[in-house]
Amino acid sequence: MIVLVDLLLMLIDLTCSILSAVVQTFLRPRLKSVDGELCLITGAGGALGRLFALEFAKEGAHLVLWDCNAAANERTAELARELGVQVRAYTVDLSKRQSIYEAAERVRAEVGCVSILVNNAGVVAGRRLLDCPDELLERTLLVNCHALFWMTKAFLPQMKAQNHGHIVTVASALGLFSTACVEDYCASKFGAVGFHESLTHELLAEDLDGIKTTLVCPYIVDTGMFAGCEIRKELRSLIPPLEPLYTVQQSMKAILAEQQMICIPLTLIETSSLIPSANVATYRFMGGDKCMLPFIKNIELKTSNGHIKSF
Repeated sequence: MIVLVDLLLMLIDLTCSILSAVVQTFLRPRLKSVDGELCLITGAGGALGRLFALEFAKEGAHLVLWDCNAAANERTAELARELGVQVRAYTVDLSKRQSIYEAAERVRAEVGCVSILVNNAGVVAGRRLLDCPDELLERTLLVNCHALFWMTKAFLPQMKAQNHGHIVTVASALGLFSTACVEDYCASKFGAVGFHESLTHELLAEDLDGIKTTLVCPYIVDTGMFAGCEIRKELRSLIPPLEPLYTVQQSMKAILAEQQMICIPLTLIETSSLIPSANVATYRFMGGDKCMLPFIKNIELKTSNGHIKSF
């Protein structure tokens, strides 16, 4: 009898979750306030990180900005301060676990408890696997995936103590399906997606309903990180690279609506996932399986000319 009751309750919970997801898809959800919250953003000196910082500043959140590029990070801080919020910038190497832990300790001592964590930083080696130095491959995994573990271990305990917080993982469409010649990036983003989903399940299992999570999986964003990436010529105008501001604004809507996952654009990624048996054929027709070849060629050309691009 007890087992039947438990199964019935689980069925009711599942039905409510499905209905809620359907309603959120078609109706504009109420957006929460983050005014006065302390938001930490990694990769804040880059294009997306800067835009995330400015969007959160517009919402009244105070900021802690992390980046390995001190000058770019401070520029983001200056722009955010103009919007009237408190900002602290830290130079942090996310490829080094100890650097993360030490910076986290400084933040707790100097600023306070972080309640919103935006894991945005990302890198790619930009080399073919057999031509890529091991240290560059390792760096991609360390920054894009391993750092998520250390960031969460550093800041989740305070969120758990208060049952309040929000963890955002900026992954990629390449964390849902892969393409050629960016094995390091795909592996790191698949890892990021798996980590985030497991963490979400853990928080739900522990009934920590005050801690929200949002997984962001965008298509290629026009930040220059994947300059030269191209799908089939006939489809390029229909599915162009995403504008950075649009990507961040769509992500912000999902975060403030406490949406667990957002794919950008919704139609491209989620439609393909509805028909698994047709994924490979559709992907190859679009040229997605070879879209990174021009990007890799650009990097190889720059390298041969002595201009190695750093991400």
